[in-house]
Parts: sequence; C-alpha cells; structure tokens
Amino acid sequence: MPELTVPPTPPVPLAALLAREDLALRQIAGPTDPGIVIHSAHTSEMADPYPYLLGGELMLTAGVHIPDAAGSGTYFDDYVARIVAAGGAALGFGVAPVHDSVPRALVAACDAYGLPLLEVPPQTPFAAVARAVWQSMAQARLAELRRVTEAQQSLAAAASRPDPVPSVLRRLARHLEGWAVLYGPEGTEIAAEGHRPPPEVRRSLATLTGVVRPGGGAGQGAGRTGPTGHAPTPAPAPLSSPAPAPLSSPASATDAAVGHQLAAYALGAGRGFVLGVAGPRRDPGDHTLASVAAVLLSLLTGEHQSGTGAARVSALVRLLLGAAAGDVAPLLGDGPWLVVHGRPDTRRPDPVAAAALGAALGSALVDQGQDVVRVLVPGDREPGPQEGWTLGVSAPAAPDGWPDADLQAARALARARATRTDLVRHGGRPGFAGLVPAEEARAHARAVLAPLADSPALVETLRTWLSLHGSWDRTAVALAVHRNTVRQRVTRCAALLATDLDDPDVRMELWFALRQQ
Repeated sequence: MPELTVPPTPPVPLAALLAREDLALRQIAGPTDPGIVIHSAHTSEMADPYPYLLGGELMLTAGVHIPDAAGSGTYFDDYVARIVAAGGAALGFGVAPVHDSVPRALVAACDAYGLPLLEVPPQTPFAAVARAVWQSMAQARLAELRRVTEAQQSLAAAASRPDPVPSVLRRLARHLEGWAVLYGPEGTEIAAEGHRPPPEVRRSLATLTGVVRPGGGAGQGAGRTGPTGHAPTPAPAPLSSPAPAPLSSPASATDAAVGHQLAAYALGAGRGFVLGVAGPRRDPGDHTLASVAAVLLSLLTGEHQSGTGAARVSALVRLLLGAAAGDVAPLLGDGPWLVVHGRPDTRRPDPVAAAALGAALGSALVDQGQDVVRVLVPGDREPGPQEGWTLGVSAPAAPDGWPDADLQAARALARARATRTDLVRHGGRPGFAGLVPAEEARAHARAVLAPLADSPALVETLRTWLSLHGSWDRTAVALAVHRNTVRQRVTRCAALLATDLDDPDVRMELWFALRQQ
C-alpha cells in the first residue's frame, strides 16, 4: 500500500520571478519557456560550479571568477556547459561592482546551450533574489498543502457514500483533472471516472498496472516501456517504521504517454487490485492524493468485503439483536479464544496503533479504549511481547467465558505494568482452590468481602496490593495513583475487615476470596 506523505515543496516558475517589480530582473538570453521552474537559489563565484549544484537552481554570480582574457577563449562556453550538465535551471549575473554589463560571450554561450540568463541590476542584492525564491516556494507549498488537505477530506467523504468506489474515483479524477480507473486482479476495468483519454493512453496505463500488480515485479516491469520509449519509474517511497517486508513489485509506478502523465498504485497486500490515474500534468501533491485514494479503495476492496469480514459483521449484528455469544462464535472461527489487553508504553492508543497491535497478534477483532486496547485472539495463536506495548493475556476461554477472560487479561496487564514486564499471562495451574466447590467458594468470598462490597476501588486496591506482595510503590504504579492513596485504601480495608493484613494466613484467605470474584 502506498505510504501517505505530505507533498514536496513546489518549484517557482521563472516567469514569476521575472514578473516581480521589486527585483527588476531581466532575461537577456536563453529560452523563455513558461514551464521553466526554479527549485532553489545558489550563489557561487567558482569557475566550475558543477560539484556544488544539485539541479534546478537559479545560480547567481557577480563574475568574480571570470579572467581578464575570458572573452577570447572558450571560458564562457565551458562555464555554461558545466552549469547545464549539473542541471542548473537558470543563471543570474549581477551587474556591478565587478562588471558594468553582462559579458557578450556569456550571453552567446547561454543562447547556445539553452540556459536562461538573467541580468540582476545593481540595486538588487543576491540575498533579495534568494529570499524571493524561498518566499514564493513557501507560498506555493502552503497553497498545495491546502489543496491536498481539502482534497483528502473530499475523498474521505466520497468513501462514505452509498456508491463509495465510483465516488472516490470521481473525486480523484476531478482533483487531478484527469482520469481514474480501478483495475481488478485480472487487469480488467472495474470502474472508471473522469475525462477518458485516447486509446493509446489507456493501453499504456493498463500496461503500467502490470508493473505494480503482484507477480509483475520490478524485474518484469523494467523491460516495459510506454509510447515515450522510457521504462516505467517506481514512485519514490518514504522510509517507514517498521519497514514492510520486501515485495516483488513496487507499490506505485509512473510513466508518460501522448502528453499524459500516468501512475499506478497497488491496493492492499497481494489481492491484485490496482488504481490507475492519467492526467495532463503531475503536480507535487498529486502523488499524495492518489495515495490517499489508494488507501481508501484498498479498504473498500479489502478483507471486510470478503467472506471473513462479512462473517464478522454478521456476528456483530446477531449480538446486537440479542443472540448469545456462543451462538455467534462459530462465525468468527474455531475456539477457544484468548483475550489480550495492551497498553502503549509512551502514549494513549490511537486507531492506527490499535490496528497494528491486532495485526501483530493475528486478529482483526480489536477494541480501542481510552487507555487500553483489547484484542480477541484465536486460542491456537501464542501472543508474544510487542515492542512499545505492555500486554496481559487471559487463559483460553470458550465464548461463554469471555467476560471472565476479559477480567483475567485486565489483571494480568495490571501485574505486567507493576512489575515492568512486557507480557504477563494469567496463571492456569490447578491449586487448592479447585478442591472447594465453586458455589461454596463464591459464597464464602462474598461473606468475607462483604464489608468492601460497596467500594470497588478498595477491592481492586486490595487485590493488586496482595498480588504484588504488599508493595506500595508497585501497587501505585499499577493503579496509576499516589502511593499514599494506596496506603490509605489498604488501611481502610484492614479497618472494614477488622483484620490484620500483616498476617500471612489472613492474606491467603483474602486472596482466595478475591480470586472467586
């Protein structure tokens, strides 16, 4: 799936700089193509600026490096050729204090090599030109971010319509002023919206989708060329953490054909759906918009549309309509099940983090709470520690035992946090408690803990304190309260129970009673 990124900073049209009256720049040589753009401004007095250019610069010089006899040799030709070879976009020559005018040989060289040459008047500092470039780029970036943000909101709204796939494609085509099409795993057009391009463009786009479709990887796609004669180019992908597993095909690729810019985006992991777009141009934010649309279409064509997803929805509806958990559990898969409670180490959980935890544990049955994420995991899977999370795992349970398993996982998580352990599992070994009939044990527990029945906070504090061997500090950490609060609550418990909590026999009896709740 394409990574979502902010659009790159748009370049500045050279014509926009020439139009600024405060700079008073004047083009005196080279092409006047309105499509020429500037990516930065760079001042250099080196005779060979090639090693110091990245490409796309407006290079500014006052001619300090020009030797006295430069006009009679090849100096200017060599100088301009090196700038062009480095990808320089234009050259600005400052008149005064070194030269009273732009050398004629430099004008001729710029005309010969097709490099725009600007005359910078004496009253315009190079710093003012550079500042104008960066200001224009900042304004363009702000406008592009605003456009992308509004378009993202529009795409999200389209995904919630009754006809989500055509709506997303229609909005995307409108924002790109082109054509958007969804291809199925076999390469057939499922839906398309926007300005339909000529047949040769559609054929080139269909060919490009084979580069990103699973099985058509970079090795296969590298030999394909569009009508322009160049190989499709995988779109740059930013770094992510954690890194995805290597794929045989790139997540996206671009090409051009008959005046159209083409792009293809793989949807999901291995399902074979591909989003294709074609338009008259490709603005900096267009990759971001298409990536957002690809994510939305991936969700719309993903697992929740499959039999597994439909079964989950069916199970939820039946529960809401009053069915018992045991009746709907077969729709979710074979049991028994584990309940896992997870809490992030450094932040509150968000939807992305909750989904990532569920994926790592091998289950899509995830409930994101305010502080804790709960995951229902098939019992045949063994949850392991997850980096950045503290986990509590219940014992395996049938559907009718899910509520008890939820309590077990919560207590295991509290113990894990108190002991600063990555993962704690609920103990399932048989003990003396198994020798007492369950009903008698519960009745005894109710009688012993009756003085605390009206105060759940006291009960939970006593349980946590006993489980941590009477540690005030670790109990405070587990309950997220001050240690003095723990002392006050435990003292209150001792008073209400009229017993000595320092007596190990008393502690054992209370622990037995608390285990029956």
